[in-house]
Amino acid sequence: MENFYKTMEERGFIEQATDPEEMESLFEQKTITAYIGFDPTARSLHVGSLIPIMALSHLQRHGHRPIALVGGGTALIGDPSGKTEMRPVLSHEEIRDNAEGLKQQLSRYMTLDGQNGILLNNIDWLAPLNYIEFLRDIGRHFSINRMLAAESVRQRLETGLSFIEFNYQLFQAYDFLHLYSYQDCIMQMGGADQWGNIVAGTDLIRRVKGGKAHGLTFPLIVTSSGEKMGKTARGAVWLDPSRTSPYEYYQFWINTEDQDVARFLALFTFLPMDEVRGLSQKQGADLREVKEILAFEATSITHGKEEAEKARETSRHLFYGQGLDMESVPTSLLAREKVEKGLEAYLLLVEAGVCQTRGEARRLIAQGGVALNDQRIPSFDFKVSAQLVKDNTLLLKIGKKRFHKIIFS
Repeated sequence: MENFYKTMEERGFIEQATDPEEMESLFEQKTITAYIGFDPTARSLHVGSLIPIMALSHLQRHGHRPIALVGGGTALIGDPSGKTEMRPVLSHEEIRDNAEGLKQQLSRYMTLDGQNGILLNNIDWLAPLNYIEFLRDIGRHFSINRMLAAESVRQRLETGLSFIEFNYQLFQAYDFLHLYSYQDCIMQMGGADQWGNIVAGTDLIRRVKGGKAHGLTFPLIVTSSGEKMGKTARGAVWLDPSRTSPYEYYQFWINTEDQDVARFLALFTFLPMDEVRGLSQKQGADLREVKEILAFEATSITHGKEEAEKARETSRHLFYGQGLDMESVPTSLLAREKVEKGLEAYLLLVEAGVCQTRGEARRLIAQGGVALNDQRIPSFDFKVSAQLVKDNTLLLKIGKKRFHKIIFS
């Protein structure tokens, strides 16, 4: 069995680690329990969460025990890390519903049977806390000067940081202490913006328990063009198939920039690194084949092999100009009355969810990038009437390779 730390290093997962040499040695000696927290601010995670998910999956594949921690308690406070303003406060009901969605989603990537892998919600131990006792027993170990020096805090001091957010580091550190005490968890992993919170946890464990714990952070993944990973013109790329279809998910990966393909193969697939290095040598026309492998592997991990095969087949039909498998094309349902009196084309794109805003829809049509039933839409105010609807269906083509089906009821 390969060393987990070496695998993380080789595949490009590591930004910082508290003690690299000792950490690498630990993974040689015994089974390690490590955790990552996930905020239930939505019912689904998105592609931006894949790095921590893949890290936990690798951890389990290397014979160690992952803990996926849903932050049902800390979500009531809000993590200021990487944020320019305070997050909207969610209700208990919203957080409970989102947490349940994340539990189901995370279970697709790793075994969470309570033994080989564990899924926990920190509201179970944070909600019963007595605040006065918490400040006395935990708060006394924190230095205000050190907390103010944390990057996540410094970035927010100019725009304003609420007291409730300032408390976040204490609660995340307490999570680590709790898992160390009750689950023998000696390692926390997270994004680069979590470094201060993770180190606060290792320090708290040392002060309260006299123990040694470790932390590891992942780099912020941006594309070669400088875009944040997982963001597109249409918004986030979700892991939930009802929000981003398997075909759209596959297309996201097939459209990876050439310079990013090798890096993404290492980060977002389980292909052996020897194979990744071999594929990374291909260039020119052969790069299309490598992108297909990346898209197929990434889609298989999230949506299963069957959906990945369907998405690949549809994508090949589109790319090579063959027939279109309508079953795999992203679909929206609209009431027929929407087009009975004629509906401006740009409004149709917004109603169908193809574009997020009216301005975006107008620009897309004005650039000549949208066709309706194989006919280019001449202007954004072109009216789509019921006469254009065939068998209750309209087929939109956006650009050269993207299709969207609208079914009218």
